[in-house]
Parts: sequence; C-alpha cells; structure tokens
Amino acid sequence: MFTGFTPETIDFLWGIRMNNNRDWFQEHKKQYVSTLYEPMKALGQELFQPFLDKPGNILKVSRIYRDARMHPPEPYKESLWICIRQDVEWWAENPCLYFEINPEGVSYGFFIWKPRTATMEDFRKHITAYPSEFLDLIQSTEEAVGMPITVECYKRPKPTDNPDLAPYFAWKGQIGCTRDIPPGPEIFGPQLKEEVMDFFEKLTPLYEYFNRFKV
Repeated sequence: MFTGFTPETIDFLWGIRMNNNRDWFQEHKKQYVSTLYEPMKALGQELFQPFLDKPGNILKVSRIYRDARMHPPEPYKESLWICIRQDVEWWAENPCLYFEINPEGVSYGFFIWKPRTATMEDFRKHITAYPSEFLDLIQSTEEAVGMPITVECYKRPKPTDNPDLAPYFAWKGQIGCTRDIPPGPEIFGPQLKEEVMDFFEKLTPLYEYFNRFKV
C-alpha cells in the first residue's frame, strides 16, 4: 500500500545530486529503499490497477542505477519514475502515463517524446478522416484537466484543407499534458496517489487514442 513520500525522500534525492558516488549511496541505501524505491513501487502497482484488464499495457519502475555504458561517470540517477505504456521496443516513441520524482518535486501526466514520422503521418490521416472525434477529445481532455496539451511544432506545418485541424498538423513531438508540483505537503502523504490516479483517469482517453497509431 502506498503511504506516501516524505521530506526524507527529497533529502535523499538531493543527497544523490550532491554526492553521486558509491560510498555515499551505500551509506544511505536503507533510506533509498524505505523512502523512495518501496513507495514508488507501491504507487506504481496501485496506479496500474485500472489497466490490468486492458491488453498490452505494462508497468515499468525505473532503477536508480545508471548504465555505465550510456551515462558515465555518475553511477546513479537523481530521479525515479514509473511508466504505464504498451509493451514496445522503445518507450520514447510511444504514448505513456508517467510519474517522476526528483529533487525539485514531482511531475506526472501524459507524454509522447519522439513519435516516429510514420506515427504522426497515421495521426494526420486519421484526424483528416474523423476530425470531430479528435477535436472533441482534445476539448474534453483539456476541460477535464484544466490545462492545455503542449507540443513541439514544426516550423512549417503540414498542409491541410481543414482550418480547424491546422494547429494539429504542426504537431511534431513532445506531446504532453503534465503537472509539476514542488516539494511540500501536496506531495507528502497517501493523498498524492488519489490526485495522480484522478489525473491519469482524465488522460486515459488521450493515451488510448494515440496508441492506435503505428509504432
């Protein structure tokens, strides 16, 4: 059961940032397990419950240990995250619902970092054929979460005959709807799970919509 993060969680993450070495980590490993890893794993399991009966979805909990071949010379990450996504080869090309904690606080929501060119081409074909479905989804999602969907755009948008779709034909990548919360009472305690779960529920239609397209 997720009982919450604590100020000690943030203290540990700041400690890693300031002392990213094996000796310091080994001295504080119990703090890592009890205040960061175990709460994160419990949070992930509870957030994943609504997706258990939806085929193809998996839950990933990150490791704090860096791959030395990819991230030398620091051995540890200064954040930990969970990710709900399809079982695909590379997460960055695909939609996900994520939660991350780092020294600056927490971030969570929906994100596609680098969708493939073919994925975005399929997306443009689909919204051309079914514009109302997509426009209604965008409107209802933004109204539900009370914030806009953000995106990286092409400098020269792709052409479309539908002026209502023109802004979306400029979409390139980093498609997201995320919430950032600094350290404080809002992220400490079990109530955080309910807030994240509610946000995920409101973003699930958007997540499932983008999972239709090629990967």
